[in-house]
Amino acid sequence: DLIVHVRDITHPETVLQKATVLSVLKNLNLPSHLLDSMVEVHNKVDLIERYKPTEENALAISALHGHGLEELKEEIEKKILTATGKKILTVNVNLEGPQLSWLYKEATVQEVEVKPEDGTAKVKVIISNSAFGRYKSLFPN
Repeated sequence: DLIVHVRDITHPETVLQKATVLSVLKNLNLPSHLLDSMVEVHNKVDLIERYKPTEENALAISALHGHGLEELKEEIEKKILTATGKKILTVNVNLEGPQLSWLYKEATVQEVEVKPEDGTAKVKVIISNSAFGRYKSLFPN
């Protein structure tokens, strides 16, 4: 669904390495949308003082120090959701009914926050549009 190209930005041949990787990917005859949506990541930015990517849409990270990893995670999540046609939603469910079980079968449940005082839970899911449509028709409230 997604290509993430991580480069050692401190390597003296980093530009040549990028060109080589792009050439190999093009020779694999991958769908054009994969190449167009590729995430470019510049790693080891901690070794270059005040590093700013010159390439459009490149993300600067330091895997060693954790710098930029949250932004990378968000970008990957956004692109994967776009590529797969899914979305992240939070729905309220009645724990006495079958909603939670249904969500576990038909979606990817990420978080469940139980509210024992009223027997409900806030459930964060990754779900396709069609599955969410079925959910709404099965559980209108």
